[in-house]
Amino acid sequence: MAKTKKKKLKLPLAYKPLGFAMSWAAGAVAGLAFRKTWMALRHEEDAPDALDEDRGWGEILLAAAVHGALFAVVRSAVDRTGAKAIERSTGVWPVADKGGRD
Repeated sequence: MAKTKKKKLKLPLAYKPLGFAMSWAAGAVAGLAFRKTWMALRHEEDAPDALDEDRGWGEILLAAAVHGALFAVVRSAVDRTGAKAIERSTGVWPVADKGGRD
């Protein structure tokens, strides 16, 4: 019984490097998804930046909303997939607390 408790304490620490790598990959995938989505929506190569002088508020806020939504969906999908894979392989959920990330 004590061995299982010890394993549960060490797993979150061991999961951190894997989680970091998966989050980095998720960011890259989200960026690619955003570029493809923006091209489909606006038929433009570059999405507007908040500091683009020649872009309107609506266009900038639309780009920010689409980018944020895609990033959140991809990040959640990658995090959940990684956590489920760890749980399947070790029998322990990789995060000690029951709360969310933020």
